[in-house]
Amino acid sequence: MSQLAAKYDIYLVAGTIPIRSEDGRVYSRTYLFDNLGDVLGDYDKLHLFDVDVSDGTKEYRESDTFCPGERISVIDTPFGKLGLAICYDLRFPDLFRAMRLAGAELIALPSAFTKVTGAAHWQPLIQARAIETQCYILAAAQSGQHNQGSRETWGQSMIVDSWGRVQAQKMDGCGWVQTKLDKSEQVEIRQQMPVSVNNRFSAPELRHKVVSA
Repeated sequence: MSQLAAKYDIYLVAGTIPIRSEDGRVYSRTYLFDNLGDVLGDYDKLHLFDVDVSDGTKEYRESDTFCPGERISVIDTPFGKLGLAICYDLRFPDLFRAMRLAGAELIALPSAFTKVTGAAHWQPLIQARAIETQCYILAAAQSGQHNQGSRETWGQSMIVDSWGRVQAQKMDGCGWVQTKLDKSEQVEIRQQMPVSVNNRFSAPELRHKVVSA
C-alpha cells in the first residue's frame, strides 16, 4: 500500500488490515498513507459487528476475533482534516460528531455492509452522517459473494458532500468514483447552518475501555 501511494502520487486510505492485539485477537485497522508512502495516521474500528442478520451467515460476532479501538482519528492533510471510520461505525452518530468537533472536514469509511443491511440503510445512513457533520463522506464498499456464497455484501461505493448530495457512486464491481472537493461551499454551508455551534448537548466522550470476558 505504501509503495502504491508513492508510485501514483496519491493519498491512500487502506483498510481494513488485521493487526494482532495483546489478548490474541486482532484490531480492524485502517491506515492513511501520504503521497510519499509514509503513514500519516491510523484508526482501529471502535464498534464491533455483533448482530444477527437474515442472510446466509445469520450470526456475526466480530468480538470473538476482534478487539475494539480506543480512540478517534482525525488527520491533517493538504486537502483538509480527514476523519477515519470503518463499516459498522456508520451507525453511531456520536463518533461522527466527535470527529467533526475534532475538526474533520472529510471522513473516509471503508466498509463491507451485508447485502441485507446495505439495501435497507447504507445510503440513508451515509447521507445522514454527511448532513449532521457537514463533512464529505468517502465510502468505499465491498460488493459480491464471499465464503462460497454464504456471505454477500451490498457495495454502492459513494461520495456524499457536506449538504448530503450523492456526488458519485458505483453500485458493484471493482473501480473508482471521484468528485471535486468544494471547500468554499462547505464553509458556506457551515456558516449558514451552524449546527455545531447551536447544538445544546454535551460533546460525546468515549466510554471506558472494553475488557473481554
